[in-house]
Amino acid sequence: MIRITELRLPISHAPEALDEAILKRLNIQAQDLIRVDVFKRSYDARKNVALAFIYTVDLSVKDEEKLLKQFASDIHVRPSPDTSYHFVVNASQVKSASFERPVIIGFGPCGIFAALVLAQMGFKPIVLERGKPVRERTQDTWGLWRKNILNPESNVQFGEGGAGTFSDGKLWSQIKDPKFYGRKVIAEFIKAGAPEEIRYVAKPHIGTFRLVGVVERMRQEIIELGGEIRFSQKVIGFDIQNDQIAGVKIEGHPDLPANHVVLALGHSARDTFEVLHAAGVYMEAKPFSVGFRIEHPQSLIDKARLGPHAGNELIGAADYKLVHHAKNGRAVYSFCMCPGGTVVAATSEPNRVVTNGMSQYSRNERNANAGIVVGITPEDYPGGPLAGIEFQRALESKAYELGGSTYEAPGQLVGDFLAGKASTDFGSVMPSYKPGVHLTDLADALPAYAIEAIREAIPAFEKQIKGFSMKDAVLTGIETRTSSPLRITRGANFQSLNVKGLYPAGEGAGYAGGILSAGVDGIKVAEAVALDYLSQ
Repeated sequence: MIRITELRLPISHAPEALDEAILKRLNIQAQDLIRVDVFKRSYDARKNVALAFIYTVDLSVKDEEKLLKQFASDIHVRPSPDTSYHFVVNASQVKSASFERPVIIGFGPCGIFAALVLAQMGFKPIVLERGKPVRERTQDTWGLWRKNILNPESNVQFGEGGAGTFSDGKLWSQIKDPKFYGRKVIAEFIKAGAPEEIRYVAKPHIGTFRLVGVVERMRQEIIELGGEIRFSQKVIGFDIQNDQIAGVKIEGHPDLPANHVVLALGHSARDTFEVLHAAGVYMEAKPFSVGFRIEHPQSLIDKARLGPHAGNELIGAADYKLVHHAKNGRAVYSFCMCPGGTVVAATSEPNRVVTNGMSQYSRNERNANAGIVVGITPEDYPGGPLAGIEFQRALESKAYELGGSTYEAPGQLVGDFLAGKASTDFGSVMPSYKPGVHLTDLADALPAYAIEAIREAIPAFEKQIKGFSMKDAVLTGIETRTSSPLRITRGANFQSLNVKGLYPAGEGAGYAGGILSAGVDGIKVAEAVALDYLSQ
């Protein structure tokens, strides 16, 4: 196939206009064009440019070789890369027919794709998920949001689908992906009911409610292929013999023998991290970020980002990505921006407050929200691999107190935050966080260096997005679960540095950040597991 890039068409173009543009670009006749697949569609919405879609397309034509030679000097006409997925092995190739089934701990995006690919290769994995099936988990999550009742084993962090289920469902990443594993992730989501457009839009997303059904259908495929998903099974110990994993201990259940165990933990599996550390599994502290959620009217963001194109239904709600390097040496940046979304309660431990952002597929809520976070390093929380967890816990406990010790979150208007005074009344922006926001002074919610950096960054962001520092915009505390505070280090074979057969994977192990990258890592680890079976 041939790939053409930078095909520009008016945003309201007729369906047939794309084929016509291809024929004109290649100077061929309609009968020569066999098939067209849109690989990517982005848009150019600069204020002084006519609103346009920009396409990358893959197509089949007659005499492809001749046409490629004709356009050999054109960088925008090239052979299409092979983006299809190829399984590395099949379980039928393994010499021992009685091998122990692989075990996957965690059923978030990484665990789902590790299990799915292993099942598709015939390995019939066993998944241990400490939380509940996604619909039951959704009810428990609403219990915190509506009734201030936290279930520590079933919440935004724990349960089928992982933390990504209660997010924007973003499916883009900046990871290097030379084998196009990301396309496999997207294809499986579409097969499970996600909208077809996520295959080609520049910044695809699914949305929380749609993700629920998608995750259920992916679970069903794993089961139909011989896999097992065991819910409410919390791993509380590891059987390690002669530096080799031999099994896992499950709370309230018999031990499960296993010599291939995938650690697809989320970044909030703190008790499991502690058990792994006590068992001697090598891990190390890593940088992460802390900060607040900021909310503006979505209409303000649309106008600032899209200008005269704001409100165009074909583009939808605008997003943003911001970075500022503060004078004190700290980097401040926007994180997990959710257009037309809500700020959600995301704690997994009693008497602590954590925020996150979420959007539905429609992205039609009144407010835009994003994390405004400050990068920190292990030098800020010395004390070993688990020190970052204690750092997070201290901040989350303080936020709980500042919010009134009821799971309400502490909040402050941006104008008051910049002026250094407590807020007492909301203005034109009403916060979306449930159970509620308790206005206060956020100066004590984060270390002084973080407060200083954020106070400097917000006016700087105003220069990029007019209205960003509006006085009535709301800051809600706190955001601490931006990524895992540690890395369970692995080697080139994807196994733990000091425990053979143990495969740290995904966001909790420090190897992913978001749904797409976690899914990709799950595929890579599944392949490593399968190849190790083959080598035995």
